[in-house]
Amino acid sequence: MSPQRRTALVSVVAAAILLTIKLVAGLAVHSLGLVSEALHSGTDLVAALLTFFAVGVAVRPADVAHQYGHGKAEHLSALAEATILVAASVLIAWRAINHLVGATPSQVEATWYALVVIVVVIAVDLSRTSISWRASRRYESAALQASALHFGSDLIGSTAVLVGLVLVRAGYTRADSAAALFVAVLVLFAAARLMKRNVDVLMDRVPLEAEEAARVAIAGIEPAVDVQRLRMRQAGPRQFADVVITVPPGAAVGQGHEAADRVEAAVHGALPGSDVVVHVEPRENEAAIRDRAHAAALAVPQVREVHNVSVLEVGGRTEVSLHLKLPGDVSLGDAHEVASAVERAIVERVPEVDAVQTHLEPLAEEREGRRAYGVDADEVARVVRDATGSPPRELRLLQGSDGLLVYVTIGLDAGTTLADAHARASEIEELIRRARPDVADVIVHTEP
Repeated sequence: MSPQRRTALVSVVAAAILLTIKLVAGLAVHSLGLVSEALHSGTDLVAALLTFFAVGVAVRPADVAHQYGHGKAEHLSALAEATILVAASVLIAWRAINHLVGATPSQVEATWYALVVIVVVIAVDLSRTSISWRASRRYESAALQASALHFGSDLIGSTAVLVGLVLVRAGYTRADSAAALFVAVLVLFAAARLMKRNVDVLMDRVPLEAEEAARVAIAGIEPAVDVQRLRMRQAGPRQFADVVITVPPGAAVGQGHEAADRVEAAVHGALPGSDVVVHVEPRENEAAIRDRAHAAALAVPQVREVHNVSVLEVGGRTEVSLHLKLPGDVSLGDAHEVASAVERAIVERVPEVDAVQTHLEPLAEEREGRRAYGVDADEVARVVRDATGSPPRELRLLQGSDGLLVYVTIGLDAGTTLADAHARASEIEELIRRARPDVADVIVHTEP
């Protein structure tokens, strides 16, 4: 038999003995206080039996049907105990109030043997409270802790009954009922705390102290790991932790496994006996965040174009900046609302982003263009030939509403990087503008 079950068995025997002593003495002297304490001991007997069986179930190892173990059996037991205590306390309070208001006469006989019985009960309550409390701390058992709380309330209640009987001997006949009402209220408060604590566990409420201990342990790992998510719950004395960490996209499988082992060891060190599952994911690089932010911005109505999307790490925070193009006839107030919607959309769809900065630009309206006649294109062709060594593959000059437009297509080596091709096109654009100051716009297209 496990130590937990032995402790629970001692509580069963003690509760049975106290129930018998209190009930016999209470009926003999007509003491509602003693009878209420007997009823309290009766609930403790049931509670102790539930604890005895619950602890036996809780220590069973995990199986196919209960893959997270049987630890919550203790919390179910403690919840049942609390329900029994509430029902008993309401009954005791109702009887006590009837006596106190005179609806039911009180015929208490505070004999010497009743006082002896209650003193013996107090001694037993004190010993079993101490034993159960030490065991609950040693084995971190919710069921044993519940029993310790019940026995502690018994101790206080028994003391109140002793005071009530002494006052009855002094001539205050209603003191026994007052003591019984005190016991009922005391037990109700204890039951409420017990129910809340165990309902929290059964509903998988986050164990805050355990979670903080796990976070501190993970934060102390060297080299540091990036925690994406930490979820925790409790069953009996055991903590369950689900941790998601990220590693660089190029990290090998072995590196990710090694990081997971370090996280698992850290949590086990902070929470001995815990069950830890670590999931490893590749850390998103800047390009992935930029692409997702770009897509989120384009999904907002009225946004026609998004460009110059940048991702920056500022003081441990990830910030995104981008340029938005909206129709030119949109008012500044409406444009601001669209920009705010874009910022919200990016933060929601890209949780890694902490802040978004937007720059608003008017969308260039469609313009009617026509071929420019009587305009010399040789000078533009010469600029391109001097810069590239070859004539332009295509050259068109159009007359738009804003002025002369030049469209040039040039050929570059297929191995040229995109950055170099862009720089080359910008250089040719600048040369054409210098040669023809009357040009409104120059578009240089590059091909391999």
